[in-house]
Amino acid sequence: MFPLAPYLSGQEHPLGKRLMNVQRAMRLQDMDEIGDNRHTTVFHMIGNWSLGDYFKEEQLNWKFEFLINELGLDPKRLYSTVFAGDKDAPKDEESVNILKKVFAKYGIDAKEGERIFAYGKKSNWWQRGDAVGELGGPDSEVYFYMKGVAPQGQEPESDEENFYEICNSVFMQYHKTEKSWEPLSQNNVDFGGGLERIAVAVQGKNDIFETDNFWPIIQKIQEITAKDYYTDSRTTKNMRILADHMRASTFLAMDGVTPSNKDQGYILRRLLRRMIRAGRGLGVEKDLSVRLVSTVIKMFDWMYPQLNEKVGEIEQVFAGEETKFFEVLKRGFGFVEKISGEKLNAKELATKAFDLFQSVGYPSEIFLEEIKDRGIVVDEKIFKQTYDEIFDKHQEISRAGIEKKFKGGLADTGDISKRYHTATHLLQKALRDVLGKQVVQLGSNITADRLRFDFPNAQKLSEIEIKEVEKIINDAVDAKMPVTYVMLSKEDAISSEALFMKNESYPETVKVYYIGDSLESAFSKEFCGGPHVENTSTIGHIGIFKQETIGDGRQRIYARFS
Repeated sequence: MFPLAPYLSGQEHPLGKRLMNVQRAMRLQDMDEIGDNRHTTVFHMIGNWSLGDYFKEEQLNWKFEFLINELGLDPKRLYSTVFAGDKDAPKDEESVNILKKVFAKYGIDAKEGERIFAYGKKSNWWQRGDAVGELGGPDSEVYFYMKGVAPQGQEPESDEENFYEICNSVFMQYHKTEKSWEPLSQNNVDFGGGLERIAVAVQGKNDIFETDNFWPIIQKIQEITAKDYYTDSRTTKNMRILADHMRASTFLAMDGVTPSNKDQGYILRRLLRRMIRAGRGLGVEKDLSVRLVSTVIKMFDWMYPQLNEKVGEIEQVFAGEETKFFEVLKRGFGFVEKISGEKLNAKELATKAFDLFQSVGYPSEIFLEEIKDRGIVVDEKIFKQTYDEIFDKHQEISRAGIEKKFKGGLADTGDISKRYHTATHLLQKALRDVLGKQVVQLGSNITADRLRFDFPNAQKLSEIEIKEVEKIINDAVDAKMPVTYVMLSKEDAISSEALFMKNESYPETVKVYYIGDSLESAFSKEFCGGPHVENTSTIGHIGIFKQETIGDGRQRIYARFS
């Protein structure tokens, strides 16, 4: 809706005054609700827009004609809500009167409090923001009663279990001024219908996961797990999480998102991790995501043909994330199990959660879910607040350490510098493979144009050795390996065989960056403050363009993107 703001305010749209669209959307605030019979992370919103053209009379009539005449829904099972009015805008009596006439066309005497319900701003008002100039207006929603005809007086706001919101019409007719909400120069309509929710009503289901938008995925999960969807509430919930998150993750990957620790990549990583946890709850500990990708693609390639072109790439990315995170889960579950009987309060649990995150990368949201699944009551607000405070404090310490560590080395955290920085790790690994384990970092320097790496060796590299080193590096780039870190005690980090500079002073807890699917099987692992790219594929090929002897038994190599 945001891009349409100028046209809702009166500017002429190049496509005219009547628009329609189908928009794939992701609703992150509902992620924790996934597992019930109606919430989904990704949905398709079908919409129509009037930019100063038709208004309430036409929109409300057309909306019900679509639901009843086109989709075949029983009008006796449809209910509507309107804005009750407040100090900013009056009650939407116009919509009430129109709705009564609409229902009358289908033989229904629509009375307020029985068929039409008036609610306040929280339920029946939409606004883009709260600043002066923002747009807003009353909203009229349509609910489908899941069990036939609702008992007299039963209303959507007090019976969310049985009333299913399937679409709404926002009448964008106001803009905010310094004192109040004032009428716009034109009246607009923004209609939105949730395709997946409408399908529940049309297909006569009481569970969104039984519709053809999800059921084939559920069937595949049943086949993989040898469990029935309806066995018990725990099994049903885990299968719902799997089906929803698999579908959402596949769509994100289709759009080029890869798992990472920020922005869209973080969302994908979180979805995959919750999915892996749900799979473990069903007894599956390997290759779950790979076995489900093809099912999702078969369901939606008619809508998104590009999915077929990316199936191999998506499977590879998901498999890597699954393998890596399952190792984290195994470590974390034992820790959570151990502290479950300690009767800790929210602050103490948050401290334990951060310790676990620091040691093995176990996410706090998964920690919280595990605690709750064990029947432990925790004040989530205090838990999250405490965790964030600890995390922020640690970030400040880490930033100070990074600034000190990279003074004279990595001077900035820009994209090119991060690529060269990660390439330096690959270079050290390649040199050790070709020349021997005596190769260690004696010094390095990175600019926007090249990287420089100093190391002990009796002589310069031969042309053959240079080619071998370049091939190892560039093969690692082509392998598209993830780049991740864990926080470990210095003792554990040394035991992991991570490389470190012998003459460097390290704190008791260090950050170890590793390249590969797990710390144990990593292609490369080093003590390092970062920052790095998130996947070797983003580095680009590297070529050695200069080398020189800088002292007795010391060599210096210069490399850059080729």
